[in-house]
Amino acid sequence: MRKLHESIQKLILGVIDMFYPLFSKFMPQQTFRYAACGGGNTMLDITLFFISYNFILQKQPVHLPFLTIGAHIAAFLIGFAVTFPVGFYLSRYVVFQETTAGKREQLTKYFTVVLGCLLLNYVFLKLFVDFFHWYPTPSKIATTLFVVTFSYLSQKNYTFKPAVSLVDPVEETR
Repeated sequence: MRKLHESIQKLILGVIDMFYPLFSKFMPQQTFRYAACGGGNTMLDITLFFISYNFILQKQPVHLPFLTIGAHIAAFLIGFAVTFPVGFYLSRYVVFQETTAGKREQLTKYFTVVLGCLLLNYVFLKLFVDFFHWYPTPSKIATTLFVVTFSYLSQKNYTFKPAVSLVDPVEETR
């Protein structure tokens, strides 16, 4: 299993890093990797949302015994069920490799940030679809712009924050 993981990681890094020279003057490699992985996962999310909303749910609300969920919210949750584990894998093993925190600690932090993303997704989708009466798929795209910014800053500075160096930078330069 470990060899499969390493093969997948090398394949993803190879494909992403092949395009990095085109962007190296504009952004650091980690930011590019985040943009590539996040962009791919976001496209997967939007695609799953579109397919779920239009074809699986057929734009109909989901009636549960204790509540009814709008089709746009249910489609969002279906996409989340797939993109959560994919996003964690890509963040941990492709984008933020230099972190020293354990997988369980990172997963807990990642889940906390994702809960914030879920809340933002829910609020913006409700706002755009239910109050502004925008179409659901463009609403999901607009929502994604806000959520991606929040997610990147949170993942970089909280979930996958590199270990703090024990060497004093002032002492290091002397």
